[in-house]
Amino acid sequence: MIVNRKEFLSLSGKTLMGLPFFPALMTAALGRSGVPKRKSGEAMIEVKVKPLILKHTWTISRNSSDYKTNVFVRLEKDGIVGYGEAAPNVRYGESAELTVRRIQEVRSVFQHRDLFHYVDLKQEIDARIKDQNCARAALDMALMDWVGKALGVPLYRLWGLNTQKAPVTSFSIGIDTPEMIRKKVREAESFPILKIKVGTDRDEEIIQAVRSVTHKPIRVDANEGWTSKEEALEKIQWLETQGVEFVEQPMPANQIDDIAWLRERVPIPIVADEAVKTAADIPALVGAYDGINIKLMKSGGLQEALRMIQLAKALGLKIMLGCMIESSVAISAAAQLAPYADWLDLDGNLLISNDPFQGVGVDQGRLRYNSKPGLGVDGNW
Repeated sequence: MIVNRKEFLSLSGKTLMGLPFFPALMTAALGRSGVPKRKSGEAMIEVKVKPLILKHTWTISRNSSDYKTNVFVRLEKDGIVGYGEAAPNVRYGESAELTVRRIQEVRSVFQHRDLFHYVDLKQEIDARIKDQNCARAALDMALMDWVGKALGVPLYRLWGLNTQKAPVTSFSIGIDTPEMIRKKVREAESFPILKIKVGTDRDEEIIQAVRSVTHKPIRVDANEGWTSKEEALEKIQWLETQGVEFVEQPMPANQIDDIAWLRERVPIPIVADEAVKTAADIPALVGAYDGINIKLMKSGGLQEALRMIQLAKALGLKIMLGCMIESSVAISAAAQLAPYADWLDLDGNLLISNDPFQGVGVDQGRLRYNSKPGLGVDGNW
């Protein structure tokens, strides 16, 4: 369901996607009602659903949105609180309602467990949640945030990473009219690299609008928008003349043979996005792609993302860390892994106007870390 900003704001006091809606917050189905009083030493999980309002209508080759409905998790034990976030994506059959339900179904897994056994806990979560990877991601983020806070260190330090090695992040420009694209590009003047959404019959018009106001490096993401290898070849050959660094997911994920054919004929890298979710998907991509876009929402969290990074590097694939439309919780989580990446696209929190949290920031495209433990986030739960 696509709702414009005016219609969205009018939903106050009504329902959205089957969940009670309030002006700035939807409380999760099942909420706190029926939850036994917590005993000392037990872990407690709370869930809230919050609308994230986009600064501009967000359009890719599949759909348009004025807001995204994300699910937030608060994990508390022994006075320590960890936060997580899920950004449901219809491309993978996800919804806020199902995500809430799955999180509630596994809440008991945490209650009497040692949270430092996070590997075992992650395995149990994954065994019980099969259809909502973003729910897995939210729980894993909250768990790892808790662990980092319990140890008193940021996760990047726990993993021995040097934040100075994190590459510059790109800033994403959604599909729009030439006039709005030029406006968005000007607004993103402080970012040295742009990522442009394409995958329509107006691709040349879009890129020309960008190039009319800037000559900075650009990357493009077709979101599976080109359906034939011949079309994709023609598009990429033209994009190369426009200074495009690489192309992300040019064709549908299941057309891997066509993408391998395409890769043999184009000089710029091709990066998998929709074609890769978890480590199990990576081996089949070798020979068809030059790199993979790892997103916590697809992988199911930080632990699986780490596994994907190591496997992809071993197979000679480059690493891109990307995101959905997310708040500073999920962006700060992904930023903990940024020193591993060859390319970054961690700007989801910069595209919204009502981020409920603060964490890793951005300055001139460079991630601005803090020394707070865990994910390094604070905010308004």
